[in-house]
Amino acid sequence: MIPTDALERLPVRTALPALARALEGHGAAVLCAPPGTGKTTLVPLVLAGLVPSAGTAAPVRRVVVAEPRRIAARAAARRMAWLLGEEVGGATGRVGFTVRGERRAGPATVVEVVTTGVLLQRLQRDPELSGVDVVVLDECHERHLDADTAAAFLLDVRAALRPELQLVAASATTDAEGWARLLGDAPVVEAQGVSHPVEVVWAPPERAVRPPHGMRVDPALLEHVAAVVRRALREREGDVLCFLPGVGEIARVAGLLGGERAPGGAEVLQVHGRAPAAVQDAVLAGGSGGRRVVLATSVAESSLTVPGVRIVVDAGLAREPRTDHARGLSALTTVRASRAAARQRAGRAGREAPGAVYRCWAEADEIRLPAFPAAEITVADLTAFALQAACWGDPDASGLALLDAPPAGALAAARAVLTATGAVDAGGRPTERGRRMARLGVHPRLARALLDGAQEVGARRAAEVVALLSEEPPREYGDDLAAAWRTARRGGDAYAGRWRAEARRLEGSLRTVTDDADRPAGPRAAGSAPADDAAAGLVAALAFPERVARSRGERSYLMVSGTGAELGEGSQLRSAPWLAVAVADRPVAAVSARVRLGAVIDEDTARAAAGALFAEGEEVHWSQERRDVVARRVTRLGAVELSAAVLGAPDPGLVRAALLEGLRCEGLGLLRWSPEATGLRQRLAFLHRELGGPWPDVSDEALLERTDEWLGVELGRARRRADLERVEAGQALERLLPWATGDAARLAELAPERIEVPSGSRIRVDYGAGQPVLAVKLQELFGLQQTPRLAGGRVPVLVHLLSPAGRPAAVTADLASFWRDGYRSVRAELRGRYPRHPWPEDPSTAVATRRTNARRP
Repeated sequence: MIPTDALERLPVRTALPALARALEGHGAAVLCAPPGTGKTTLVPLVLAGLVPSAGTAAPVRRVVVAEPRRIAARAAARRMAWLLGEEVGGATGRVGFTVRGERRAGPATVVEVVTTGVLLQRLQRDPELSGVDVVVLDECHERHLDADTAAAFLLDVRAALRPELQLVAASATTDAEGWARLLGDAPVVEAQGVSHPVEVVWAPPERAVRPPHGMRVDPALLEHVAAVVRRALREREGDVLCFLPGVGEIARVAGLLGGERAPGGAEVLQVHGRAPAAVQDAVLAGGSGGRRVVLATSVAESSLTVPGVRIVVDAGLAREPRTDHARGLSALTTVRASRAAARQRAGRAGREAPGAVYRCWAEADEIRLPAFPAAEITVADLTAFALQAACWGDPDASGLALLDAPPAGALAAARAVLTATGAVDAGGRPTERGRRMARLGVHPRLARALLDGAQEVGARRAAEVVALLSEEPPREYGDDLAAAWRTARRGGDAYAGRWRAEARRLEGSLRTVTDDADRPAGPRAAGSAPADDAAAGLVAALAFPERVARSRGERSYLMVSGTGAELGEGSQLRSAPWLAVAVADRPVAAVSARVRLGAVIDEDTARAAAGALFAEGEEVHWSQERRDVVARRVTRLGAVELSAAVLGAPDPGLVRAALLEGLRCEGLGLLRWSPEATGLRQRLAFLHRELGGPWPDVSDEALLERTDEWLGVELGRARRRADLERVEAGQALERLLPWATGDAARLAELAPERIEVPSGSRIRVDYGAGQPVLAVKLQELFGLQQTPRLAGGRVPVLVHLLSPAGRPAAVTADLASFWRDGYRSVRAELRGRYPRHPWPEDPSTAVATRRTNARRP
């Protein structure tokens, strides 16, 4: 019997007529309804005609509801079945669900809740979604990559195949304009929730805590969160919902609260995607009288409604995917939760009555939080997306209707992985192998490992190892993949149960997608089955070939991608000469990645798995360590050098390139710069600055760009650093003089190396500063009326007038003015100090001299 009182209390009922009109007139709509209004449970039942709307029964239609998480899909199906008074699935159940590895639906199922990943698989197999009348994309505001992709595919289906297919994008926020535009200016239907006031309590830590980085959260923050939960239990009534970023942090806070019972006897429950179904059901069913503390990930922000909650404790953290394409590392990282997420979390405290949210950060920090969470397509690994797009017929995703375009660099990196694994051809089109990989329902890397690994170790064992790689084992299993495999086989914990189910699913999927001719019955050669350790290593290496790593010392490894890797203290893998690194991350500011899960392999396995990176040939380069040319014949696997031998007669072109590399690294100081060469370069720089062409630019950058023109002969002869050090730079530099125009002959006129002064001395001009400098004893310029000018009379020299002892006495660029106005004070100061030298009253008409009075004729 349908509990009509429960249905009547759902606020979304008021929006159902507008939603029906929008779908009837446009075929698509955006439904905005806060959490707890019934958008996930009542709306699909009404659209399917299982529950009347406004007293009118609609014809029965088949509805598919797509949820971003398995836990939410199961919960939504159970809630809808309860509203109908039925069991989920079965022979007569009208509501069912399908998630990866579990299906509870039958011939009578009208409303089916699936994960977005399952929906994508169905669209690839049956683009028309035969028999489906309406698709509801729930929680689309969370911007999960699968949901964005599914929406794009569905819009293609509506445009080209089934314009009658109706589409609802359901969001828990009012930020719906983008989705409305994407759905062809679809109407936006809003449902008002019943929201009780929520008091905000700012509860920052008393002392500073380290910001999160990678997967690490400061233990001091978790201790503070546990203290805030205890405080909330003392200060207020009702159940507590505490938001934490991940499973590890939930377990840590649960331990700090006392395990299964918090102070005061409150029951402590943990809700996340890995939690046992019985625990999830208990949380969603509500309490039985006692108080509860529910520790949850962001899954409880909008996907689930937890009854009885009056208090929210928000740690202010979330997990988002990040990909380091340069190092081939993908992982979740801990970030500050967005302001939108904080609002969603706080709203959970006001669902049923007035409540309070304790925010574990300072009010002043609120403005520094991001406004919204990052769209997954902009930060995640796009390999699976790229394969989906290729199988859909749009390899570059340019024709897909997406709210955010995939970053070009991330998409290129994804295509490179797909090409290397044989999933796509050179044009980006999917191969038959790629289509099989897409149907396996795992990341393309793991699909490659499953297909190829099954040929070597058998379908069952390959499936078991891939199941370990698809969901990282608990930390207590250790960092040795083979040991974790053995632990899972004999384990009775929740992880082992999920692992067994996933391994069975993968083995079944493998047999489904593999043709009879290619189906592996066991290892390639009878009786040659590798041991578990070798099998685990081979499958992991096939999944992550660029993470194959060779030891370079105690606990230190080098991956073939060029990334360093370090094992943790006490690692079971520390003596392995080669590793297949399955899980790794790189802490902030760390030089090397940290290995969290790996397997021992040998060099043959490394070569087989990472064969695309194998190279053998001559390597001639400039070694910054040796500061010279190094020429060798090298065999390497990516960045890992397998063998090397000195090369006796290297290719001259490679040597030349290496010497140029050395000049760029070390600078032109590798050449021999005599004072004359340095002076010539300074004179040319002066003329280029003052006159421009045809006088050459002789800066380091310009000279390195034109090495063929001025240094080509010497580079052709040189073989090593010592040869460069013998090159006379001045002679080489003369090749850049403008000989063709005849201007080279004017060098001495426009920028003379020396200037003859009235005393007869030829004084060197210093062009090293901005303005040419002539440093000369004052008496040697007597009689000179005007300052010498260079560059065709454009630039006066800066005259440094020296005392008889050669010390600076005055500086001028206008001798006539100096003789008239400045000389008098200099004469008064120096004539007493140097009485033997001439100090005439009128220096402009006096005779210049290099001598004292006594030696003058």
